[in-house]
Amino acid sequence: MELSVEFFPPKTPEGENKLHLVRERFSEKLKPSFYSVTFGAGGSTQSGTLKVVSDIHAAGAAVAPHLSCVGSSRESVREMLKQYQALGVKRIVALRGDLPSGMGQYGEFHHANELVEFIRAETGDWFHIDVAAYPETHPQAKSPASDIDFFVQKMKAGANSAVTQYFYNSDAYFRFVDEAYDLGVTQPIIAGIMPITNSSQLLRFSDACGAEIPRWIRLRLQSYGDDIASIRAFGEEVVTDLCDQLLTAGVPGLHFYSLNQADAVLAIAENLELTN
Repeated sequence: MELSVEFFPPKTPEGENKLHLVRERFSEKLKPSFYSVTFGAGGSTQSGTLKVVSDIHAAGAAVAPHLSCVGSSRESVREMLKQYQALGVKRIVALRGDLPSGMGQYGEFHHANELVEFIRAETGDWFHIDVAAYPETHPQAKSPASDIDFFVQKMKAGANSAVTQYFYNSDAYFRFVDEAYDLGVTQPIIAGIMPITNSSQLLRFSDACGAEIPRWIRLRLQSYGDDIASIRAFGEEVVTDLCDQLLTAGVPGLHFYSLNQADAVLAIAENLELTN
């Protein structure tokens, strides 16, 4: 069973220092199989991604940079692949990505399966390629059926595994995995896990990415108002229980969306006896 953690590139020196300390805590307590590093669309944090990836790799940890279709040309992706190969990076997360406001179109790649095919054609089996999965259906999908068809295309294009969008209903994950396997997918589908530490932030994220917050969770969070301690205690309990259900069912991995914070993830991992 694989444990992994996602970071985003910090935008300030203070953020860089904090991330370094956070990563040291994860490496000591959780020993993740790999860290992933997000990729800013349209050039916003691409250089930051490379720097964080370089730092993590230099520290001896496995790292998987995100690559996105947004604003990317074949030549720009080819150049990034060469940089990561030169570093010795062996894992990539290939995403379609979301268009930022003001950017009207994708680059030369319109779908993640095209990006996966290109990475395979350029680099052979050098990279372990992860793609995204949406147990509750991508918010822009025409239908659940078309969404899972796109997912199957990505897996058949050469992906080694998938990481899901976060969810709080384990049945959504189990149903998605069953449907994918019925359609011929054999690769692992890792469960994406978002700790609950800030209710307004979570509601905003979830509305944007199509992740459902069950009504009972939403109402409980709203009832706490600005009581941060209660929100975090409740969130820890809910997400620990979710992970416990997934682990009991034999999930191939948990991928924690850390938001560059360690406390909530480590508390959940400790509850599950996954820490050292």
